[in-house]
Amino acid sequence: MDTDFLVLGSGIAGLSFALRAAELGRVTVMTKKQRIDSATNLAQGGIAAVIAKEDRHEFHIEDTLRSGAGLCDREIVKMVVADGGERIRDLMRLGVRFVHKASGMDLDLGKEGGHSHRRVAHAYDLTGKEIERAMLDAVKGHENIEVLDNHAAVDLLIHEGGGGDRRCVGAYVLRENPLEVFACRARYTVLCTGGCGKVYLYTSNPDISTGDGMAMAFRAGARMANMEFVQFHPTCLYHPQAKNFLISEAVRGEGAVLVDGQGKRFMQKYDDRGELATRDTVARAIDKEMKERGLDCVYLDIRSKSEVFLRKRFPTIYARCQDLGIHMAKEPIPVVPAAHYMCGGVMVDKHGQSSVEGLMVLGESANTGLHGGNRLASNSLLEAVVFAEKAFKYCQANIDGILQQPLPDIDHWSAGEAIDLEEEVLIHHNWDLIRRTMWNYVGIVRKTQRLQLAKQRMKDILREIEEHYRNYHLTVNMVELRNISIVAMMIIEAALHRKESRGLHFILDYPEKNDRDLHWNIFQRQHYKDEWQVRLVDRYTL
Repeated sequence: MDTDFLVLGSGIAGLSFALRAAELGRVTVMTKKQRIDSATNLAQGGIAAVIAKEDRHEFHIEDTLRSGAGLCDREIVKMVVADGGERIRDLMRLGVRFVHKASGMDLDLGKEGGHSHRRVAHAYDLTGKEIERAMLDAVKGHENIEVLDNHAAVDLLIHEGGGGDRRCVGAYVLRENPLEVFACRARYTVLCTGGCGKVYLYTSNPDISTGDGMAMAFRAGARMANMEFVQFHPTCLYHPQAKNFLISEAVRGEGAVLVDGQGKRFMQKYDDRGELATRDTVARAIDKEMKERGLDCVYLDIRSKSEVFLRKRFPTIYARCQDLGIHMAKEPIPVVPAAHYMCGGVMVDKHGQSSVEGLMVLGESANTGLHGGNRLASNSLLEAVVFAEKAFKYCQANIDGILQQPLPDIDHWSAGEAIDLEEEVLIHHNWDLIRRTMWNYVGIVRKTQRLQLAKQRMKDILREIEEHYRNYHLTVNMVELRNISIVAMMIIEAALHRKESRGLHFILDYPEKNDRDLHWNIFQRQHYKDEWQVRLVDRYTL
């Protein structure tokens, strides 16, 4: 299969780019499940931008920099914030129905943790679903866009040219029906595969979030940065039947408070912003309260608001809690922290270009410099649409060279002497080992000894997984397992190399910040004796 632009992922980043790039050539969007299965579809809070008259770009910039703990790229922050308002208008022109005030003129803007002003455009607590609906409607029937469900990317196609030049020219893809691996060649490949929350035992992410793009880019030789900064959302619903269900930060923005089992507030002990402190602060505070008191969870109390208000402002959350027997207007909601967002990823420039020629990376898979050491709430959807537009503008300015780029001959996929995997326990056992190891040893609060133990265990697991990868025919589960194992190792190595506590990375051995040495650690692959190794190759000083 050949195309001009191969987009891997059908969330807000991938579809935003696809809709714009379709003006330039053929676009093929591939998603490993159904096209609606994306983290975007689960986003509750909204998208942050300076729209209100009393708000200013400088305020949003300052809030983002403060949240990022000194590791944001200031120029990138300025660029993204400056473009925010226009990208919101783009979404509205596309048909996204953000909530307006009763007057019908102005947007009803929410406020979330870390924000100094109301600037979060939302569709109640269904913002991501509404954005995804509008984008899929726009893509449907577009003559230059083809969307292929149940197509999982396995690895990137890298063409080695003369003089050591390396270029990404597409990807090997595993199609489910019929089950086969084929090559899709492309003049430009765009990774929009989302995050890696499934690396951890508890996560707010959908099941597809297995770090596929990050792992593929790493194997292709791309530079990776800031992988130690995993954001744990403070308030995931704690209930045996509530898999991955998030209680939006917007609930705290509307006045909810965190309390212990006796109904006592505790956030003031940790930050003068209380419940509206940044996510890293709130998550660590909850983690500490739970560990010190032996609690299974804490509680989010929004009984200060009426049932009428809660039904209207948070229809999804209200209905889900109601289904589980939790009446949020009458009783507190049990919550725990859960892995939520990867602030690091594949290093890209201001156009979304990675260090591998022909490979762009957008959305959560990318490390743009916007988030630094901790993402400000509702900046992720903003980043996705801004960088999708920047990537399109780059392609538009260079379209002649892109379309003239010849597609080289590539090898067909060869399974060699591989056989069918008859026992899925080989996959499920290692999957469980990885996620429990990461949760227990590489979680919200870290320690060097635990990180070293995790690294040793991951080496053994990686070795076994690579052996399975060579010996058995591929399945989507095997591809995902291989990817989360590599992403886990990157997180561990990055955490070991940061000898300070900053942002989302808190390590007991180095509890203080080192403000004299603000930098990103940059890693690349090393393939040694059939093993993938994560190697520190550079530092980016801010």
